[in-house]
Amino acid sequence: MIEQLFGSKTRVKLLQLFYSNPNRSYFVREITRKIDEQINSVRRELSNLLSIGIITSDNTNNKLYYEVNQKYEYYKPLQEIFGGGLKKSPKKTAAAAAEATSEESAQGDLRAVGHVELAVFTGQFTRDDTAGVDFLIVGDVNPNALQKYVDELEGRENKTIRYTVMSLPDFRYRQQIRDRFATAIHRAKKQIIVDEHGLLSDISVPEEKV
Repeated sequence: MIEQLFGSKTRVKLLQLFYSNPNRSYFVREITRKIDEQINSVRRELSNLLSIGIITSDNTNNKLYYEVNQKYEYYKPLQEIFGGGLKKSPKKTAAAAAEATSEESAQGDLRAVGHVELAVFTGQFTRDDTAGVDFLIVGDVNPNALQKYVDELEGRENKTIRYTVMSLPDFRYRQQIRDRFATAIHRAKKQIIVDEHGLLSDISVPEEKV
């Protein structure tokens, strides 16, 4: 039904990918792998979404990256429609199904790691190296389960993930003393997967001095 309303299966998949992952940037071949559609169809729909203003593009290291435009006037209603993740299809390849599942169940997968109270993607995921890491986990976690999660994440993303794990009291103390790392995490462009206590909204970060 939603494909009929929006005119294109590829367009719907793109909207689901972008609105489920605000602040995440993707290049074309990464997108085609994640949504399991032909590259020509993907390029055409990306061009359409760019012309409307739904997404933006940016060239970094000779790669053109795309991400959702959070300043688009209809961002919030579209996010309510498409922000639930990529929908599974019985016709997907096994690899594409795994990609889609990883996008919509990152939070669920983390439950196997332990009691995760804050989980953030930044760095390579958002093309912002302010914090110097790609993945932050705060909570009481099982080291072996966490390493398995990171190994699987590296396989899906085809990149080496720099990650940091710390306890909730440690992170809160770092926020309290305005530790450089905690401040950098707050300033960085990021995708928040879990934030049980509003840790990244409670802190007031002072402006940098020039």
